[in-house]
Amino acid sequence: MPKNYLFVLLLFAGISAFAHGGTINGLVFEDESKVPIEYATVQIDTLNMGTSTNLSGAFSLADVDEGEYTLKISIFGYKTQEVKVKVKDHETTEITIYLKTAPVELKEVVITADQKATVNTISALDIKLRPTNTAQDILRMVPGLFIAQHAGGGKAEQIFLRGFDSDHGTDIALSVDGMPVNMVSHAHGQGYADLHFVIPELVDRVNVRKGPYSASIGNLCTAGAVQFQTKNRLTNSSFTAEKGMFNTNRVLAMVNILGEKAQAKNQNMYVAGEYLFRRGFFENPDNMTRINLATKYSGEITENQFLTVQVSQFTSRWNASGQIPERAINSGLITRLGSIDNSEGGNTSRFNVNVILNSILPKGDLVKSQVFYSRYNFNLFSNFTFYKNDTINGDEIQQTEGRNIYGYNTSYTANRNAAGIHFSTEIGGQLRYDNAANTELSNVKRRNIFLKPLALGDINELNAAAYWDENIDFNKHFRVNAGLRADFFNFDYNNKLDSTGYQRQNVSKSILSPKLNLYYAINDRIQLFLLSGTGFHSNDTRVVVAQDGKEVLPRAIGSEVGSTFKPFRNMLVTTSFWYLYLQQEFVYVGDESVVEPSGKTRRMGIDLGLRYQITKWLYADMDVNYANPRALGVPEGENRIPLAPNFTSIGGLTVKTEKGLSATVRYRYLGNRAANEDNSLTATGYFITDAVVQYTFKNYTIGLSAENVTNRQWKEAQFATESRLQGENAPVTEIHYTPGTPFFLKTKFSVAF
Repeated sequence: MPKNYLFVLLLFAGISAFAHGGTINGLVFEDESKVPIEYATVQIDTLNMGTSTNLSGAFSLADVDEGEYTLKISIFGYKTQEVKVKVKDHETTEITIYLKTAPVELKEVVITADQKATVNTISALDIKLRPTNTAQDILRMVPGLFIAQHAGGGKAEQIFLRGFDSDHGTDIALSVDGMPVNMVSHAHGQGYADLHFVIPELVDRVNVRKGPYSASIGNLCTAGAVQFQTKNRLTNSSFTAEKGMFNTNRVLAMVNILGEKAQAKNQNMYVAGEYLFRRGFFENPDNMTRINLATKYSGEITENQFLTVQVSQFTSRWNASGQIPERAINSGLITRLGSIDNSEGGNTSRFNVNVILNSILPKGDLVKSQVFYSRYNFNLFSNFTFYKNDTINGDEIQQTEGRNIYGYNTSYTANRNAAGIHFSTEIGGQLRYDNAANTELSNVKRRNIFLKPLALGDINELNAAAYWDENIDFNKHFRVNAGLRADFFNFDYNNKLDSTGYQRQNVSKSILSPKLNLYYAINDRIQLFLLSGTGFHSNDTRVVVAQDGKEVLPRAIGSEVGSTFKPFRNMLVTTSFWYLYLQQEFVYVGDESVVEPSGKTRRMGIDLGLRYQITKWLYADMDVNYANPRALGVPEGENRIPLAPNFTSIGGLTVKTEKGLSATVRYRYLGNRAANEDNSLTATGYFITDAVVQYTFKNYTIGLSAENVTNRQWKEAQFATESRLQGENAPVTEIHYTPGTPFFLKTKFSVAF
C-alpha cells in the first residue's frame, strides 16, 4: 500500500502544478428540512464541467477560468435550479443552494457518467413510490433480490441474488449507516445478516452495489452490497397503529425532539419506538415479539462540521414450526401448517452506538470519521433432521453466542481539476474487531434438556483495510474509476472442547483487490459501462484454523457490461450482462459443526430493469434477472449449485396522486431451481401478488395491505434434506420446506403532529 499512497501524492503534486483559475465551493440542501442532498449533479454546461455532491451535500469545482457562469443543480425528486456565479482567478467562491421537492417525474432524470448517481436515482424512485409494508420490504427494494423466512419471523432472512443462495448473507454485504450488519464467524453461519433491528419507516436511501467493483466495500461483497441510510430528520412526529390477520399487532411512534428554530439551524434529533406481536398462521403459534428503540441526532456543530450520533436497541423472541418434509404431509402425520418439532424458535438482541463526523476542508475536501460499537446476543433452537442421528431424543440443536463488535472507518475525499480533467480521489481506512465468547453448538431436547456439546469456543477476528478509489472525468461524458483495496485478517480461535487442554489457534492472511470501471455517457439519455474487479468472501474462523490457513480468503473475479438509457422522456431502462468466478472455498456448516468444500464455481447472467411513468400519477416498474450458476471441475449433470436461483422477476403498477392517494399492486416470481447437484430434486417456484393502498388527508393516513392476494399455497424456504421421522427404519432425502404466507390482510392508521 505505501506505493499506492505515493502514487496518490504524486498525482496531487502534478495536479497542483497545473492549477489555475478560481474555485467554486458549494453546499446543496433540501429547502424545507435543510438536510444535505447527496449525489446532486452540479454542471457548468458552457465549460463541459461537472461534479456531484458528497455525503454532506458539498461539492467543489476547481481551476475554473475567470468569468460569470450558470450552475445547473439537479437530482431526481427535486426541482432543477440554475444559479449565476462569478469566478475570479486564485479566489474561492462560496455558495449555498436550497432545492425544493418536486413530484416524481422521470423526465427530470438526467443520465451522466456518474454511475453512482444513476443507481441511486433508481433506488430513490423505488422508495418514493413503493409503500413500505414490512421490515422485509426494505430488502425487496434491491432489484433481483429475493428473500425467504423459515423460522417464525425472528431469524435472519435467507437471501437470493445473482445466482446465489446466499444463505443469510454469505455473499452479500449489508450495512446500515456505515455499520456492518453481517456477522462473520457466526454461530449459525458465515455472514449472518439480521436486518430486523431497522425500523423500515426510518430508511431514507438504499444504495445498491452489485458485483465486486467498489473499492470501499470489502468482505462478503461477491454478489454485491446493499447500504441502507436512515433519515437524518423527520418531517413530522407521528404515531402509527397496525392490525392484521393472525393476531398481528404493531405500533410505531416517531417523535421530533428539537423544535423548528433548531431545525432551521440544521439541528435535528428524533426518537422512534416500534413494538410488534404476531401469533402467526401456523398451528404451533409463532408468538413473535419484536421491540425496536432508536434515537438519532444530526446537525452542524461548526460551520463546516456535521455530526451524527445514533443509539438503538433491538430485542426479539419467537417460536418456529420449522421445515417440514413432504412425506409427513402426504401420510397425514401433520397438516401443511403443522410441525414435527414444536420446540423450535429463539431470541436475539442487538445494541448499537454509531458516531459519524463529516468535516469539509477549505477547498471542499471531505474528511469522514466513524466509530461504532454493537453488542449482539443470539440463541436459536432448530431441528432439521428430526430423528436421523438420535432416534430416541431427536436431533434438536441449540446455537448461541454473545458478541462485541468494535469498528472505525475513515476516508478523505478531494476534488481537483487539471488541464480540463476532473479528479475525485478517495482514500480510506477501515477497522473491525469481532469478539465472540462461548460460541456454542449443542444437542438439546425441547430447548431445556442439555444432551451433549458439539462445538464450543471463543472467536476473535480482526479485519483491517485500506483503499484508494479514483474517479477521473475526462469530460462530462467519459469517466474512469480505478481502485485498489488491501485487507488484512487475523483469525483466532480457542477450542474449549479440546481434550488436551487449552488450545488456541491463530492464522493471519491478507489480500489485494483491484478494480477498474469505465463509464461513457453518450448524451443525457444514454450511459454505457464496463465494470471489472476482484473481491473475496472470508471463511469462518473455525474453518481457517481447521484447514491450517488454506483457502482463507477465496477470491471472486467479476466483470460486467451494460447500459442505462432513456428511450423516452418518461422511461428509464437498465441492462447488464455479468460474469462471476469464485475460487475454491471451504464452508463451515454451523448446524452440524463440520467443514464442507464447495469447489470452484462460475455464474453468468442478465439483469434488466424498467421504470416507466405512464401518466402523471401512474407508474410501472419491472426487474427481470436470469442467472446460470454452475460448479466447475465436476461432470455435466452433477454441476448444479443447490438452491441457486435461475430466473426471478419483480414488478408492479403504482398510483401516486397529489391529493394523497397511493396504491400499488406488485408481483414476485421465482422460478423452479435445482435443490441438489444432479437436479433430481426441484425447489418449486412461485408467483405471488401483493397490494397496498393508502390515503393521506391533512395529518392522517389510513391504509390497507394484502399479501398473497390470490391465497396461493406456496413453498417459501426449501431444502433437500436427509431426515428420519420417529419410527422410520432409515433416513429419507427429499424436499423440506416452510409454507409461505397465506392471504394476509392488515390495516394501518397513522397521525402526524
